[in-house]
Amino acid sequence: GRSSPSGEGEEEEDMPEDLADLEPEEQQKRIKRRAFIKMGMGLGLVLIFSDPTVDLLSEMGKRLDINPFYISFVLAPLASNASELVAAFNYAAKRTQKSMTTSLSTLEGAAVMNNTFCLGIFLALVYVKNLAWEFTAETLSIVIIQIFIGLLVIFRNVHSLLDGFLILSFYPLALVMVWFMENKLDLD
Repeated sequence: GRSSPSGEGEEEEDMPEDLADLEPEEQQKRIKRRAFIKMGMGLGLVLIFSDPTVDLLSEMGKRLDINPFYISFVLAPLASNASELVAAFNYAAKRTQKSMTTSLSTLEGAAVMNNTFCLGIFLALVYVKNLAWEFTAETLSIVIIQIFIGLLVIFRNVHSLLDGFLILSFYPLALVMVWFMENKLDLD
């Protein structure tokens, strides 16, 4: 990697060691090929393990006598977002302003993409397959939490540790909201 003589300004570039001595064009070519292969392998793993994982989460809910939604709400995001969490942690471990910004942007982007993209797919499936709508509480919970996090991110330029704990508290709050809406407000 390269950095400025004073050690400030530009940060070191993340380049795999086996590609560092190649010409930039060849680096790009090999990085893209490597990314394509890894994405294909990842897709293969998702195709192999997604159905058994859904069955496992449903079975856990049955055996623990807990609504499978609550089991899935807690465990599925941890499994599906593990790569973003590891990447964000690695960026944050560098302890520079740019790496911390990248870390937070990675997590915020993953959250927004997961919630909006998955909600969009879910709503499209309900519409296209003409499924019965039984998800008002879950959907409202996701939308309300997204609005809270969006407002927090939009109106703050610098985030503190307290903001992190506040955002983290939204996770169990979403579960409480779903339980409250289903059990006290009788929403489906």
